[in-house]
Amino acid sequence: MASNYDLVPEHELLSESDAKKISKKFNTPLEKFPKMLESDPQAVKLKAAAGRLIAIHRNDDGKKYVAYRYVVKG
Repeated sequence: MASNYDLVPEHELLSESDAKKISKKFNTPLEKFPKMLESDPQAVKLKAAAGRLIAIHRNDDGKKYVAYRYVVKG
């Protein structure tokens, strides 16, 4: 049964060059971003290995923004 509400926001595996741009934009090493285990269902779905950056596209009450997670072993 389809719903008008998506419970899981869109996750996007960023290229290494895009990850470096995000790191530079926020003046923060990738390792300092919030973590996501590579065993997380969304990381598994994206085949994201440790060391990669995932963008999470959220839309809360009409406000769109992107959150980032650094994939770690686990």
